[in-house]
Amino acid sequence: MTIPFLSYTPTSQNQRVAGYEVPGEEQPKIYTTENILSGTDLDALIWAAYRQIFSEHQLLTSNRQVTLESQLRCGQITVRDFIAGLATSDSFIKYNYESNSNYRFAEICVQRILGRDTYNEKEKIAWSIVIATKGVKGFIDALVNSEEYMTNFGYDTVPYQRRRNLPQRELGETPFNLKTPRYGAYYRAKLGFPQIIWQNAVKRFTPQEKVAKAGDPTSFLDMARNIAPKVNPTPRVSAMNIDIEASVPYRR
Repeated sequence: MTIPFLSYTPTSQNQRVAGYEVPGEEQPKIYTTENILSGTDLDALIWAAYRQIFSEHQLLTSNRQVTLESQLRCGQITVRDFIAGLATSDSFIKYNYESNSNYRFAEICVQRILGRDTYNEKEKIAWSIVIATKGVKGFIDALVNSEEYMTNFGYDTVPYQRRRNLPQRELGETPFNLKTPRYGAYYRAKLGFPQIIWQNAVKRFTPQEKVAKAGDPTSFLDMARNIAPKVNPTPRVSAMNIDIEASVPYRR
């Protein structure tokens, strides 16, 4: 029996509100095959797709999907198919799915593929159920085939963080494709992190105004506490070590 997709209420995030920003360098650059004029433009589009899906932390030569790149260059697949292929590749699953819980993996994919943050915990749970029932590929297919994805990016546009400049300036948030996807709080706790190891002796700092001056009674109190007088041990007395004949007076 297939579990139905749970409903959740979309909140009023800034990407759902019409913006009045003046176009400039802060606006995300849109990469689409609709205005590709040369091979260099296509190279930039492929690079932007890698940065969006794998993030800056995983741009490794070993993560390149040469076959997908070749199919995209030859027009055999669309940009949407290329994005789905990157998100279901062995490298992406190894570095993102296997090192996170389903909840955080769902959050990462929503941010990277749909270009927005998750609305609430209910949405994370809903997508986590899709991962558990349909697997990673079924989950990614559900994202790229969703009405939200098709409305904002379609077949030819690389996903990007929508209205990313507003939270970055006002709330100090990092763009989604710059956040490290490895080992969330759940997995760090399982591995026993954070670990605090002191390499040197810990020194206690006392502010100058709290340092005891000459003649301060607290100095004598500390000195008295440090005195460890030697106490004579109490001898143990038993019937075995008493000389009875010596203790009784001799009478003739």
